[in-house]
Parts: sequence; structure tokens; C-alpha cells
Amino acid sequence: MTKSMYKYIGLAWHKPEKSGVDELQWSRMIEWRREPTITRIEKPTRLDRARALGYKAKQGIIVVRARVRKGGLRKRAIVKGRKPRSKGIVKITMAKSIQRIAEERAQKHYPNLEVLNSYWVGTDGKHKYYEVILVDPSHPSIKSDKNLNWIIEPQHKKRVYRGLTSAGKKGRGLLYKGKGVEHNRPSIRAGNGRGK
Repeated sequence: MTKSMYKYIGLAWHKPEKSGVDELQWSRMIEWRREPTITRIEKPTRLDRARALGYKAKQGIIVVRARVRKGGLRKRAIVKGRKPRSKGIVKITMAKSIQRIAEERAQKHYPNLEVLNSYWVGTDGKHKYYEVILVDPSHPSIKSDKNLNWIIEPQHKKRVYRGLTSAGKKGRGLLYKGKGVEHNRPSIRAGNGRGK
């Protein structure tokens, strides 16, 4: 069985040390650090991932690279003696992932476009880099595209701020099924914060 081109691109990203992508990635990071926080790019760095998430090389669709700080919740360590369990630092999940923050910043930079999806492209010592796919809902080529014209409907306006992208749904706990996620639907708030 022959593998498609996208399969080979995906393998190169999953095992960078074998494919020689890691040296290329190192030099990319040096360049990306000098760029602005939100940078429009001509074509996706990971074509396989972009295509899987809805990217098409056509008018009305753009890709931007967003740089966001690395790190967790950055909770202050307690000074006085208390049990670590009850100090309110451990086992607290983030309300938003770094990827969602990257998507929202891209949306803020391009207010006339809608965020379709995003994917990871790199990490260095201080930052994480995501490529965000943005769609112009008022463009004729998007209006005539049967796979993408759902985004012109009014209920999809500013969908990124409402957690409706893939990263947003994952952060809201909606991509998980089975035991332990009974309080995730219809929302975390509806389940009195017991979900996730």
C-alpha cells in the first residue's frame, strides 16, 4: 500500500530526529523569534495538518503564525506552612490553553476574518508557535464553497471567543466521551464546575 505525500509530511513532524527536520526547526526558531507576534505567512509550514483542519489554497483563506508565551498557570508558591493539598495550587486546570490564546490573538489582529482552526508548529525556550487558519466570510470564493460556506452564517460570528474551534472544544472538555465527563455537557458552568 502506497503512502500519500501528506502521510510522509506527518511522519517527518512526528519523528523529526530521523527525518532531519530538527536542524531545520532550529534555524526556523531563530528567524521566528525576530518576527512580530502575529505574522501572516504565504503557505502553511505543516501542509498535512493544515489540510486536515480545513485549509485550502484559495482566495479568502489566509494563514498566520502566532507566538505565545510558554508556561503553566504560574501559581505563587505559599510561604507559610500549609498542606500542599489545601494550598490551592495543585490540580487546577487552566481555563484556556495556550493554543486558544494564540487563536484569540490572531482573531483580534484580523477582526473581519473568522478563525477556522489552528495547529502547533514549534516551541523554543520562551515561546510556543501556532499557525492559525483564518477565513474571510464575505469573500465570493468562500460563499460559493460548499465545504466552507457554513462559516458565513450569523451563529458562527467570533466563534473563537466562544470556544467553538477544535482547541476550544477540547478545552471545554467536549471532545472526550465516557466515564468521568458526565458534567461537561452542555457546559462546565451547567455542571457547576465539576467537569473537565
